[in-house]
Amino acid sequence: MALALGCRHDVESRVGTHLFGISANNSGSTFLKAALATSRATWNLDREGQMMLGYVGPNILWPHPAVLLWAAEQRWIDLVTDPRNYDWPRTRKAWYFQAIARDPDACVFYTKTPAHLLLVDELARHFHNAKFLFTVRNPYAVCEGICRFHRGGRPYGRPSPPPPENLPEAAARHAVTCMARQRRNLEAHGHCGVFFTYETMCAEPERVARDIRALVPELDDLDLRQRLRVKARYHEMLTDMNARQIARLGAEDLAAFNRVFRRHEDVLAHFGYAVMDAAP
Repeated sequence: MALALGCRHDVESRVGTHLFGISANNSGSTFLKAALATSRATWNLDREGQMMLGYVGPNILWPHPAVLLWAAEQRWIDLVTDPRNYDWPRTRKAWYFQAIARDPDACVFYTKTPAHLLLVDELARHFHNAKFLFTVRNPYAVCEGICRFHRGGRPYGRPSPPPPENLPEAAARHAVTCMARQRRNLEAHGHCGVFFTYETMCAEPERVARDIRALVPELDDLDLRQRLRVKARYHEMLTDMNARQIARLGAEDLAAFNRVFRRHEDVLAHFGYAVMDAAP
């Protein structure tokens, strides 16, 4: 089926809802993005919003040392949250131009950029009828994925920048800061979004799809129970990867994570997670 290209259509006049995926990296948002792209109601980008040509905002992509860790240090948080670093009208125009859809009459624009978890206020201010999919994931699985990425040597075929001095603790700071900010996002913008955990999405995809359709009724064909390609590595049904990722954790990494998590047990508990005493 031929895709409609934004450069050939007046996307701005068609879009009635801007839908944003709001979650930390390594939290299942790529699968969700792929599923939403199969809906005939959505305009989508083939990559994260921050990766698109014409995006005006901080570049914290590879090989920036803050990649996947942009909430680990205040200097990076300040970079991401400074509104002077953004030009949303130019970015919106660039996104529309590069958007693709299964139906040229699609009326929902969807994108996700993990660091936008820190920018929900700005998104709500600059995009009309902004709605949000708020998600969190077990922080131990999130941290395992971050550490594995930074220790991978040559991700994307390029040399790694030096990781933070204590990578596991940096990953844990990033994860818990994202969860704390997500709690704040829900308090301020929960009325125009839907919240679910990665674990719920994997265990109850029909329920999550139903909740998303209730938020955006135009997505009446959304299906989370389908085999999709994710990050050019997986092509499978939605699968909870937590157990296998947590099983990879060694005692040193777990101890480092816990040095951070024990100071923020209330944040973990707010979303139903707890500090682990030992790896399974």
